[in-house]
Amino acid sequence: MNSPRLPRKQRRRFLVLAVLRPVATAVLLVTGYYVLPVDRDLDGWTLLLLVGGMAFVVALVVWEIRRILQSPFPTLQGVQALALIVPLFLLIYANVYFVLAHNVPTSFTVPLTRTDALYFVVTVFATVGFGDIAPVTQAARILVTAQMIGNLLLLGIALRVILVAVQHSRARTANADRRFPPAPATPDRDGSS
Repeated sequence: MNSPRLPRKQRRRFLVLAVLRPVATAVLLVTGYYVLPVDRDLDGWTLLLLVGGMAFVVALVVWEIRRILQSPFPTLQGVQALALIVPLFLLIYANVYFVLAHNVPTSFTVPLTRTDALYFVVTVFATVGFGDIAPVTQAARILVTAQMIGNLLLLGIALRVILVAVQHSRARTANADRRFPPAPATPDRDGSS
């Protein structure tokens, strides 16, 4: 790993934080999904929240790419970026499915709780599609189709761009290390190094 050399204690602390941040991010997002009051009417605001949420995800991808390119630890920054972007994307759709099912109970083959909506969005994302929950109304099918297209874009473009940013940043660091090798150790006053 071409990264700055940190003292052992700082490296350990950094690695612990690198693991805890993505986990904490996902936990906070899912907790927010369950506790935020989203039992609202299905109206223009719901569509606006979906479109605004997707625009926010795109802006977040751009912001995270910049952070990756500037990070001394681009791989860890990339993992943290994905731990934020993917759950946020899925939870936005789960929220919209929940609101749709709450307002138009016939939208899906079964009524959706928050957990059902989250389960459904993950099965669509993973392209598993068990068939126990399926969209029935035209609005639900349009939303699921939009999510499937978003899934492809997220996996095909956003993930690729993040990986390229990590590779670019690592290559830049490696080139800088070759151009400016560490200074040789200077001997102590007694002649030992």
